[in-house]
Amino acid sequence: MYNKSNFQRPSSRSFAYGLALLPFLTDAGVSAAQAEVKCSSKPTSATHHYLAANSETVHWGYFSKGRQPRAVVNSGDFVTLETLTHHANDDAERMVSGDAGAESVFKWKKGDKGVDRRGAGPMDASIYGRGAGEGFGVHVLTGPVYVCGAEPGDVLEVRILDVQPRPSGNPKYAGKTFGSNAAAWWGYHYNDMLEEPKPREVITIYEIDATGNRDWAKAVYNYRWVPQTDPDGVLHEKIDYPGVPVDHSTITKNTDVLTGVRVPIRPHFGTMGVAPAEADFVDSIPPGYFGGNIDDWRIGKGGTMYYPVAVKGALLSAGDPHAAQGDSELAGTAIETSLTGVVQVILHKKDSLAGTSLEGLDYPLLETDSEWVVHGFSYANYLQELGEKAQSEIYSKSSIDNAMRDAFRKMRHFLMTAKGLSEDEAISLMSVAADFGVTQVVDGNWGVHGVIEKRVFADTAP
Repeated sequence: MYNKSNFQRPSSRSFAYGLALLPFLTDAGVSAAQAEVKCSSKPTSATHHYLAANSETVHWGYFSKGRQPRAVVNSGDFVTLETLTHHANDDAERMVSGDAGAESVFKWKKGDKGVDRRGAGPMDASIYGRGAGEGFGVHVLTGPVYVCGAEPGDVLEVRILDVQPRPSGNPKYAGKTFGSNAAAWWGYHYNDMLEEPKPREVITIYEIDATGNRDWAKAVYNYRWVPQTDPDGVLHEKIDYPGVPVDHSTITKNTDVLTGVRVPIRPHFGTMGVAPAEADFVDSIPPGYFGGNIDDWRIGKGGTMYYPVAVKGALLSAGDPHAAQGDSELAGTAIETSLTGVVQVILHKKDSLAGTSLEGLDYPLLETDSEWVVHGFSYANYLQELGEKAQSEIYSKSSIDNAMRDAFRKMRHFLMTAKGLSEDEAISLMSVAADFGVTQVVDGNWGVHGVIEKRVFADTAP
């Protein structure tokens, strides 16, 4: 059980050694009832599960409390999660071709898509005619993972033990990984541009070293988005539906881009979280109490996320993998790439949280070796606060002021609960020792994060 006295963060070396001794299980989709049957025969030791990314194991553009689990795990188990970027078709030659998993997900011929639903919208595309799911949610998410014993009110701990680039499957690009950055219509910059033509959407393709010998990315080329007609004949004037194959015969590549610039990589999951309870299909773009598309670059190797469980089994999913991103994600995306991560899931039951750092936790909390990070949003629970039209209205109601207020309240709660401070003490400490920053201003429910270093507290000082 987690408390201040007995919780320790194992080293990467001890994790790697332990994982090498564990058996691998490759799980297939099961019903909730079948998941419970699996849970009734708990192994005597931790198990390492492997969840590959393919058309059977991913869900595209939404979280859902009704989706069948793709893995069933016990508290303490390890899970290897392959994750794919939804921007891979910006350059399919580099990010899809030769990769069987990616090819199965991005397959799209007239009347036949590898993954049809893309977003939480109607399957008949009766609103805008973009395609099934309407693109109301865009991220390719692997999962969900059903955690045995998880119930509403519990807290799920997810330790991120490793995150590695997914190598290009194309032999032409052996040893390399690629990612895409879209300066798009939803970016903060879009209506505030200087050069013509304006406005415009621009894709920049980056190269990453898949071998791990180079810790930076470099731009390969960029191009302006021009209208693309998808295999079903729908014209996309803008980047308005995920996974549209870009016909490279229609674009003009500029290879003279960001010359001499090296972008430090910090691989992380832009989107990871548990299923919310408020709706059957929830757009993957706005983050919330359940986690989701937080877009905090700190949610990478060595980080631990804590999520309040809202539905039975928790139903953890991860995706939207990033090679690098700055606070604010200003232009619309990070370097969107494909990554494989290893996580350990630990369940904390509701009746055992009193007196711990997780008491009363109703928001996503990040812990690193040196910091605690709270995540505030324009609306702490927009699905509840905005009512029936929450999933559409959130995009017009985002506010940094509200997100800052929410982050302040969450940091105050954390300091008073986890560290036993009075309100006056907490407010003073926030003003002199906490850093608040803009997490993102592009995802509907805008974000502000609050960071407090562990060395501030004598009980955690080196």
